[in-house]
Amino acid sequence: MKRVNKILSHSTYNALLERIKELEQERIFCKHDLVHFLDVCRIGWILSLEEEQALEKEVVYASGLLHDVGRWSQYETGEDHALASARECVKILKDCSFTDDEIKKIQDAIIRHRKEPRSKEGLPSILYRADKLSRRCFACDAIGACKRFQHGEEPYLQY
Repeated sequence: MKRVNKILSHSTYNALLERIKELEQERIFCKHDLVHFLDVCRIGWILSLEEEQALEKEVVYASGLLHDVGRWSQYETGEDHALASARECVKILKDCSFTDDEIKKIQDAIIRHRKEPRSKEGLPSILYRADKLSRRCFACDAIGACKRFQHGEEPYLQY
């Protein structure tokens, strides 16, 4: 997990987290912070193990840590945060010694993390599902205003 720990201490990564934090100060819904990112990492790793998918732990974790780092761009310019995150992650991943092939896989998963994949196989599916499962809806004060629960759905804990 040496490369993952490099991401966590990377100056650009931390600057992006701070920028998102500032922009989400008044947000009543789920935040896009390190708690969310680590939940996505851990759930993604659990899913990959449970499903016996041959994914590298550091690649799963890097995807989870970086999938929403472009959220600031969506707030400021309206750009899809998945595209912004895929762009932002490249320098960070290179600086943290990820290979070009790993970077492409991570970028692809990040770009696709907002739309449910057809297959449950592979990093894009793991990241998509981990992102959805990471939400702590059962303990949310804003659940009544959340678009996920407009039709009487009940939140549940799975991971």
